[in-house]
Amino acid sequence: MSAWSRVAARLSAGSIRVRDSLPAILQITVTAVAAYAFASLVLGHAQPLIAAIVAITALGFVRDARPVRVLETVVAMTLGIVLAEVLLIVFGAGIWQYAVALALTLALARLVSANAAFAIAAAVQCSLVMLVPAPAGGPFVRTIDAVVGGAFALAATAIIPRDPYRAATREGRRLIDEHVAVLGELAEALRSGSTDAAGRALSRARATQPLVEAWMASVDSGLAIARVSPIVHRAKFDLERQRVMLGGLDLATRNLRIIARRIEWVLRDGRARPEVADVHARVAVALGPLADSMRDVSAQPVARQAFAEIARHLDPVAILPDGPVGDRNTITALRPYLVDLLTATGLDLDGARELLPAD
Repeated sequence: MSAWSRVAARLSAGSIRVRDSLPAILQITVTAVAAYAFASLVLGHAQPLIAAIVAITALGFVRDARPVRVLETVVAMTLGIVLAEVLLIVFGAGIWQYAVALALTLALARLVSANAAFAIAAAVQCSLVMLVPAPAGGPFVRTIDAVVGGAFALAATAIIPRDPYRAATREGRRLIDEHVAVLGELAEALRSGSTDAAGRALSRARATQPLVEAWMASVDSGLAIARVSPIVHRAKFDLERQRVMLGGLDLATRNLRIIARRIEWVLRDGRARPEVADVHARVAVALGPLADSMRDVSAQPVARQAFAEIARHLDPVAILPDGPVGDRNTITALRPYLVDLLTATGLDLDGARELLPAD
């Protein structure tokens, strides 16, 4: 890849990040400015920097924008500020005072929460209070500003929420698209008998877990937001449906790694297996309606029917009547994978298993 191609790829990836982050950018900007303006114009605080900082940090760009996570961040930051302000009153400012305050804040934060980010958020705010000169207005002004910033951040999750359905759908499609890509590479490897191609597909399959976790975080966050925000409450039904899909695709992703590993092993003899390749290619095509069903529920029965048709004919002996055991095992490995995909369409586990030919 040329230098220009690498630059173009980075710019393209960056533009996608900006596009995907626009709702968060709007939410953070409005909330931080509103918190600062309230503390300054309504409460009369001089330079209420803490109000804006708490609002920005509490919301952030993380996938998990649940109110409980926002509240946890607010509590951590307020804890660091309160403790620092108390120590400032008792011991005054200075290097050793800062050291004591920072150590105490970190220790207390670790006692309160197992989340490492909780302790860091508290420590950062403690450092700001201890090291930055206090604004006029008396003690605990910055604590009040922190409460203001936190309150505005919590309110923003309900009043100007990010689009939880859009974010979850985007993450889910990325996972399904990766399944399609892996199955496509495995089909090509089986047609050519290439161990190297199968190895690349295996590496790709092993790298899918972060996609599962990203989708899971988006769905959980989206459901939490939909429960408290009347603006996006209608997304709750589709997010609940995605949670069912996620359960099946989580298991399917684990089975995809097993399938890829088995094919990589079998292809070490360099022999092409076009019959097995065709089956994997058919599954990849059937994943298309499943991806479409994330936005259009009417595509869900289409996906189920496509998977069911493949499952009914997934008999290793019928597909490879003269094939060796190793080759038949590549077909056998697809059986639990198809069951998982069928459950992702909403079919119950027993019903999915009954579609498979008898062993």
